Amino acid sequence: MFEEAQYFSPVDEDEHGRVTVNLARDHPGFADPAYRERRDLIAGLAVGHRRGDPVPEVAYTGEEQEVWRLISAELEARHLRFAAREFLDAKDRLKLPADRVPQLQEVSDLLEPLTGFRYLPAAGLVPLREFYGTLADGLFHSTQYLRHHSMPLYTPEPDVVHEVIGHANALASDRFAALYRAAGDAARRVEGRQALEFVSRVFWFTMEFGVLLEDGEPKAYGAGLLSSYGEIEEFQAMDIRPLDIREMGTADYDITKYQTLLFRAESLDHLEDVVGGFWEACDDDSIAALDV
Repeated sequence: MFEEAQYFSPVDEDEHGRVTVNLARDHPGFADPAYRERRDLIAGLAVGHRRGDPVPEVAYTGEEQEVWRLISAELEARHLRFAAREFLDAKDRLKLPADRVPQLQEVSDLLEPLTGFRYLPAAGLVPLREFYGTLADGLFHSTQYLRHHSMPLYTPEPDVVHEVIGHANALASDRFAALYRAAGDAARRVEGRQALEFVSRVFWFTMEFGVLLEDGEPKAYGAGLLSSYGEIEEFQAMDIRPLDIREMGTADYDITKYQTLLFRAESLDHLEDVVGGFWEACDDDSIAALDV
């Protein structure tokens, strides 16, 4: 299981307001001064944002636009083969641009009339309770930077490709959006750290890395799978188990590697009944009763 601070590169702000993103030494962009400067600049836009204001625009470079175009094209073919119908229908509703990086404000303006969701810019790590809790309000925290151009089909941390191609397309579905909101309600309802982590792990194994059966074949609906060029090719050969709230809520995972353990819903109705039902009713006592 990852620690929160490992999910994103840590972001610091000094007494002069200068924002620095601390990339790990094994990050593809660590030795690239221009990339590091870009990351600091983009993070600074998010740090300065106040909720209710328009999301600040990023002037994406030609190199960044090319990364988006390449990934969009590669994922499009894989979505048609491996994505659940509900995701594909939502993707068709949202109609994200494939030839350029959309601004988060633009994504919000497309999403809100469909399901009421809007995006908030994030410089990096968002505390667990804040990230999940704001889902209940129809708000999704998102980064704005792109992965390093030297490895366009890989990122060691969530970038705007994951946040938008993976999550925004899912959030354009009324049924998936309702599950995100239910997870947010659950995160606000529980009080203890252990219960909150349980809720977040169930989210990880469903809305991030969930699969469901269609015509007897596992199809991906999780944003993590559907934004990963390599992972989506291999997920059907992973250890795919039936939905099990206790097992999902206690299973360990490593965000830095392909997920080897996945959980399968028999249908979208089944996902809503089991996972949606859990989020709608869970509290600290009911989670503790699962012998966590």
